[in-house]
Amino acid sequence: MPKWELYYRRMQRVKEKMTDQNQFKRRLRVCVATCNRADYSKLAPIMFGIKSHPEEFDLEVVVLGSHLIDDYGNTFRMIEQDNFDIGSKLHTIVRGEDEAAMVESVGLALVKLPDVLQRLRPDILIIHGDRFDALALATAAALMNIRILHLEGGEVSGTIDDSIRHAISKLAHYHACCTPRAEQYLIAMCEDHSRILLAGCPSYDKLLSTHHKDDYMDIIKSWLGDKVQRHDYVVALQHPVTTDIQHSIKIYGLMLDALISFNKKTLILFPNIDAGSKEMVRVMRKKGIEQHHNFRAVKHIPFEQFIQLVLGRETGENVLHVRDADTHNKIYHALELQFGKRYPCSKIYGDGNAVPRILKFLRTIDLDEPLQKTFCFPPVKDSISQDIDHILETQSALSVDLGGTNLRVAIICMQGKIVKKYAQPNPRTFEARMHLLLKMCSDAMRDAVSLNCRILGVGVSTGGRVNPQEGVVLHSTKLVPEWSSVNLRTPISDALHLPVWVDNDGNCAALAERKFGHGKGVEDFVTIITGTGIGGGIIHNSELIHGSSFCAAELGHIMVSLEGPECSCGSRGCIEAYASGQALQREAKRLHDEDLLKVEGMDMKLSEPITAAHLISAAKLGNSKANAVLNRACTALGVGIVNILHVVNPSLVILSGVLASYYETPVQHIITERALISAQGIKVVTSDLEEPALLGAASMVLDYATRRTY
Repeated sequence: MPKWELYYRRMQRVKEKMTDQNQFKRRLRVCVATCNRADYSKLAPIMFGIKSHPEEFDLEVVVLGSHLIDDYGNTFRMIEQDNFDIGSKLHTIVRGEDEAAMVESVGLALVKLPDVLQRLRPDILIIHGDRFDALALATAAALMNIRILHLEGGEVSGTIDDSIRHAISKLAHYHACCTPRAEQYLIAMCEDHSRILLAGCPSYDKLLSTHHKDDYMDIIKSWLGDKVQRHDYVVALQHPVTTDIQHSIKIYGLMLDALISFNKKTLILFPNIDAGSKEMVRVMRKKGIEQHHNFRAVKHIPFEQFIQLVLGRETGENVLHVRDADTHNKIYHALELQFGKRYPCSKIYGDGNAVPRILKFLRTIDLDEPLQKTFCFPPVKDSISQDIDHILETQSALSVDLGGTNLRVAIICMQGKIVKKYAQPNPRTFEARMHLLLKMCSDAMRDAVSLNCRILGVGVSTGGRVNPQEGVVLHSTKLVPEWSSVNLRTPISDALHLPVWVDNDGNCAALAERKFGHGKGVEDFVTIITGTGIGGGIIHNSELIHGSSFCAAELGHIMVSLEGPECSCGSRGCIEAYASGQALQREAKRLHDEDLLKVEGMDMKLSEPITAAHLISAAKLGNSKANAVLNRACTALGVGIVNILHVVNPSLVILSGVLASYYETPVQHIITERALISAQGIKVVTSDLEEPALLGAASMVLDYATRRTY
């Protein structure tokens, strides 16, 4: 027989053998055990995925724990409604909801589970999370040499759950975790990297799939009634901390008090079955929550609805920690800080493709490889978190205002309170000014220690055109001479060893309004400073506009006349040339020199310098010349603001500075008279902030140093 024919027949036999092996390849027997409503929401997508591949997987479902208790909603029914065959129902909960009952429940589960696992003989058992029921499952399976896939290991929540979760991770053979940080922590716990899958959260697969993106307002109204408004409700949920039950109960009462005071429609879920839950329910009922007109108390909400109600364990930007919630006011203030905000979508828990990754991971499991685990010892980076105590009490900014007359420094805390302020006349030379600035900042830093303020950074407000990216004053105004091409960031940062932010005083005024003033929560507004000069800032889509060469919002130099008086910028007809304090002072001096300023009843001393205040006083007493000057100033400012409205279309105009209250009514009148119909309803208000430049400089530090923007 020819060699080629022998080769052909040998290859045919190999091919037939491989085909026979594939035909008789055994399906992977996967057992999914679920203990409560929360873990089912994570396991269900995987169960659906396994069920959709019957040629590869044989699914067995075991239900135990609070699923089978009426007080917690008999949630096993939703598993049946999802058309899963429940192979075993194990009543494993010993009632009592205290520490002893939890231990007895684990013991009861360990008594019942061996028979079930012996009967099912799964190749792999999938367990989720950090519940005491799950610890019983992992213990039984590990001792019976059943491979365990643990979901959501490596996470940290700060309670006894951490100990249980990490114990399960040590018993588990494989891991499917949700976040990169959780993966790092598992590696730090000596788990074999090759057996860790960074899958993302299985719940996201359901959440991010297009057929589940219903109008969430329908869901909200189904629970809270038709009168509830978008972004005007609260979903509340708190479980007991089993390592400190009494403190948990106290905090729960404080949270309920804060929610009652907050006076918003609130959907509150009953606590889970952990020790302390009964006492928490008693607190709820003692405060009349179930009968309160603002509250709806429920035992269970389907996951796909619950996730529509609250979007956000690992702390993204949308999470504010209240770790030591020892007062009602602290919780209430945290509610105020967070309520109504919309944070950008975060992919911290994955991209919606966790289930396909987990199924692929299951397919790669080699049942012939040794069951014994091996361990590794890689490093891990510590995480950084935030506390409400730091945000509200200790975290502060060092704020600097480089004015034309005075140099001012202040310690400002997160709430916008000026803890301490320092002021000195601003030297005229660069060297003297920098020396004084650094000395004042150093003094403030020393005082901050005794005042229990932790300085996060330095914010500087200055006149002129500023490059905030480099911390450089590009061109100064005439009010602050010798102050161009000056790098402020480097010398201050080098001297104080702190991050430094620098911006124009007009922009700082806008930032102050965004964080502490009328602009809080307003996406589009304009702030105009009416002081010695005219300046301001523009907030668009909640962000400050700087422009391509950092000269956006030079509002004082909007031209309202082709001729007009000369402006400090060298041009003519600018708003500042008509309506600034300097312009009004100039006109007041002119009238005084012509003996046309003083009128009967006007108190004016001979030695007193002439100011804009004298012009305003004369106009109020009937001086027609002074009144004409002021009318022209009001018209110039009003027309300039109308131009701003037609260009950037803000929803609010905030006037700041010493002349703001005088200009408010005339400017509003000019807008009504001269603006387009669509802009005539835009409101003009006077700022309530006493120190906008200092507060704005502080806001740069408080927002960026904490990576939060309120």
